[in-house]
Amino acid sequence: MPQFNWNDSTNLFRKLTFRKVWNGLKVLSSFYLSRLLNKPIQWGYPVSISFEPTTSCNLRCPECPSGLRAFTRPTGMLQPDFFRQTIDEIHKELLYLIFYFQGEPYLNPAFLDMVKYAGGKGIYTATSTNAHYLNDENARKTVESGLDRLIISIDGTTQEVYQQYRVGGHIGKVIEGARNIVRWKKALNSKTPFIFFQFLVVKPNEHQIEDIKRLATEVGVDEVRFKTAQVYDYENDPNQLIPTISKFSRYKKNDDGSYSPKNKLANRCWKLWHANVITWDGLVVPCCFDKDAMHQLGNLRGQSFKAIWHNDNYRQFRRELMNSRKNIDICANCSEGASVWKD
Repeated sequence: MPQFNWNDSTNLFRKLTFRKVWNGLKVLSSFYLSRLLNKPIQWGYPVSISFEPTTSCNLRCPECPSGLRAFTRPTGMLQPDFFRQTIDEIHKELLYLIFYFQGEPYLNPAFLDMVKYAGGKGIYTATSTNAHYLNDENARKTVESGLDRLIISIDGTTQEVYQQYRVGGHIGKVIEGARNIVRWKKALNSKTPFIFFQFLVVKPNEHQIEDIKRLATEVGVDEVRFKTAQVYDYENDPNQLIPTISKFSRYKKNDDGSYSPKNKLANRCWKLWHANVITWDGLVVPCCFDKDAMHQLGNLRGQSFKAIWHNDNYRQFRRELMNSRKNIDICANCSEGASVWKD
């Protein structure tokens, strides 16, 4: 069952202002009105945004374009001046900012400075990391930055299992990094960041689900969450990643041995109304499933964010999704609303 964490929830609620609540109500009401009228209506601005610190990564995970070095878009680092300019425009409506899309955020040397800047604007900040760079100094700086939520990707409890998906990674560094964060939280008497282990359940590690719960308790993180894996070539699963435990799989096995997505792909998506993603170089894309930024809805290098959010490209994308979601490539393999479990 989902767990309620009082400190984390209270911290999030403290970020609310009248303007943010009013914006959220406008977004929510426009989403349901769109469903009722079967046409896209968009009021307000995003409640949540993902901003990409970098496309660079130290690992080579088999289902990740960054890990595979397989991008068709340019690679690079988010620049602080551009980041601050964008945040200055949207911070009054924005509640939640995720510093992650592709890549490892801690490889951007200005990452924690940007976290601190966003936090100073009253925004709840979160990031996802493979934890290989959470040495003592970075752990201290992370706590001091005011980061609200730290997601540590840890997909195994032994090196043998962990490295099967996190290729090139070292489980010892991940555990050490988590311990460093926990220790500095205590040393600085800080309630943030809220720390949780995120365990991507795949066939090679599904037998360690109970082990990761025990490890989390031992290290002292706040929670464990289990995530289903997106598999690109899921029909035949050549990498043998789809787990046998149905609860943790996005796919179902057919009578002929092939796989297909469980989702019925209803012609709606809450994310298209309340959130989006900005790449390191300013491209605005619908969501985190558009990893190669093939569906560019605008470019912040030449337009304001608020103009992009209500432009013709966005309206057309929402319209196409409501007409036939299954015909949009990034939506056909999507787990929206059913991909993460808490424990």
